[in-house]
Amino acid sequence: MTDHMKMMEDKPAQGCPFGHGNASHMAADNADGWHDAQLDFSKSMSYGDYLSLGSILHAQHPLSPDHNEMLFIIQHQTSELWMKLALYELREALSAVHRDELPPAFKMLARVSRILEQLVQAWNVLSTMTPSEYTAMRPFLGGSSGFQSYQYRQLEFMLGNKNEQMLKPHAHVPEVHAEVKAALEAPSFYDEVVRLLARRGFAIDASRLERDWTLPTQHDASVEAAWLEVYRNPSQHWELYEMAEELVDLEDAFRQWRFRHVTTVERIIGFKQGTGGTAGAPYLRKMLDVVLFPELWHVRTLL
Repeated sequence: MTDHMKMMEDKPAQGCPFGHGNASHMAADNADGWHDAQLDFSKSMSYGDYLSLGSILHAQHPLSPDHNEMLFIIQHQTSELWMKLALYELREALSAVHRDELPPAFKMLARVSRILEQLVQAWNVLSTMTPSEYTAMRPFLGGSSGFQSYQYRQLEFMLGNKNEQMLKPHAHVPEVHAEVKAALEAPSFYDEVVRLLARRGFAIDASRLERDWTLPTQHDASVEAAWLEVYRNPSQHWELYEMAEELVDLEDAFRQWRFRHVTTVERIIGFKQGTGGTAGAPYLRKMLDVVLFPELWHVRTLL
């Protein structure tokens, strides 16, 4: 090999001070997949711009000097985001039921069930907080409590667990109060499914179809008889059969969320009163007994 050839072999490629400009290195660089990516966002929308990360990631304002408060805040903020999506999906699913377009509603209901699974798993992170750690930050929470979550209240109302007294924590914010009140006064998702049963030819009592929508769902014999027929002849009523199972999936996931909530509360604060003035864990345990779609659960005993 001549000296000139050796010098050319050893010489780094121009414009690459690290000597990575030969063909093999360039191929390796291109294989990384980022060299053609846009790197300048001074005049276009970036990932952070699209997601408003500047607002989201600066929305945590701990009030205590305790390190663990950041976990507490982010746990609840992310739960509120998942609830926002659950409400968004439920409202659109409800519109699909109104239009008798059930397959899109099934997809959205399945998504809500998966959202609830995310909410269940979130308690696993919060449960890493010990009683001592929570006690250090609790005085700084004042009277604030998840009991006051207006999105959770709308979610419960949409699923049929109505309680007019639950409007009171939101009276001080008129626009929020109006949203929660609208959810209280509107037929629940299950009420609309019962109306669907009637549209499909089942003999639903008139009193069930035009009841006081502000009251919680109560067992109705005519609704149970309709579901019994659906379950006994699923091939003849396949869409209603699938709707029934999507609703059972949804309530199953909702129950698991509630159970994981009360277990986490007991683990961290025991049986102390909640910051919002509720009985704490005993109140949450009582909520475990609430049944959202009573006929769908009872009909299983009759089959």
